[in-house]
Amino acid sequence: MAGMRDIRIEKVVINIGVGEAGEKLVKAQKVLGLVAKQKPVQTLSHTAVRDWGVRRNMPIGTRVTLRGDPAVAFLKEALEIRNHRLPSYSFDPRGNVSFGIQDYTDFPGMKYDPEIGVFGMDVSVVLQRPGFRIARRASKPRRIPRRHRISRDEGVQFMRDAFKVEVVE
Repeated sequence: MAGMRDIRIEKVVINIGVGEAGEKLVKAQKVLGLVAKQKPVQTLSHTAVRDWGVRRNMPIGTRVTLRGDPAVAFLKEALEIRNHRLPSYSFDPRGNVSFGIQDYTDFPGMKYDPEIGVFGMDVSVVLQRPGFRIARRASKPRRIPRRHRISRDEGVQFMRDAFKVEVVE
């Protein structure tokens, strides 16, 4: 592959959706901080859902965005927990990958703490090629040409080559 066609990881986003503010959210933030080794931020609700007792702009979750080497290191650990197997529906049409981890205690060095409880998390991996910045830049943003976008098959192939992932149909 030529240099501009190389696929790389832009970011890895780890999310824990709690659904409510308070003590449970604080515990989720603590878990995410331990797992990601980075300070998490709160996510806010966009709309009110009266049946669930959720108001607009109420903190209902927590997330961490990892980039560069920490993102790759975390992804290797997360895929090890998943036994390097991902279902094919984990890949979106733009080649990005999302999967879940059942419990934070699956990570190496993590012990179950009865005060915290059980927390699973969602892991999303965003892939990019060199030149994708043209879509996000402040001055004269442009669309990514179709030939330069990452397809689902290219995302699957990247995960197979870079992380030895087995994609299960």
